Amino acid sequence: MIGVRRSGDRYRGGEAAAGIESCHAFSFGPHYDPDNLRFGAILACNEERLDPGAGFDEHPHSHTEIVTWVVSGELTHRDSAGHESRVVPGDVQRLSAGGGVRHVERNDGTDPLVFVQMWLAPLSPGGEPSYEVVHGIADSTPYAVPAAGALLHVRRLGAGERLALPDAPFVYVHVVHGELALAQDRLGPGDSARISGETGLEGVAGATSDAAELLIWEMASAG
Repeated sequence: MIGVRRSGDRYRGGEAAAGIESCHAFSFGPHYDPDNLRFGAILACNEERLDPGAGFDEHPHSHTEIVTWVVSGELTHRDSAGHESRVVPGDVQRLSAGGGVRHVERNDGTDPLVFVQMWLAPLSPGGEPSYEVVHGIADSTPYAVPAAGALLHVRRLGAGERLALPDAPFVYVHVVHGELALAQDRLGPGDSARISGETGLEGVAGATSDAAELLIWEMASAG
């Protein structure tokens, strides 16, 4: 089964007056949709746009694996466990909230910031918070989130390049840049596909000169 969700159908949020624009692919906050609560381990896939100087003040999380991919700009992260870092395009950031943690996310740079943040449900709740940033992740190196039973594949495709998708019980594809033809559908920036029970599935990047950039989650179970 392949379910396609379009960028224009995401729930709009944020606070325009504060320089924050949010697009939510799943039920989120006041946008409650009982038919769109999760897919596999994924609870949220949010695209955030922050103006220079804008950000999210300190707020709590618990029992969640939070993985962030910066599209453009620079993200400043600080948390109550003492971690502080700046995350740029090509880096993967993971915050395991464990039994509870508080953090701040800001755009302290001079250019607009765009990032995709994905929340996953852990296989077992609780534990101590942890944090890491992997700099310059390569296409050939999946990023493992064992606490959620998930692998993140970052793939960048040239024009017309083919891509074999993982054979897994649950696969989630989010298009960051470019286009991807998948079965009978063509996906563009911000579009996503939720794939279950499929094997041998391939995608093909669009024929334009712009490279396609994809975030692909491979998940073993629904949690």
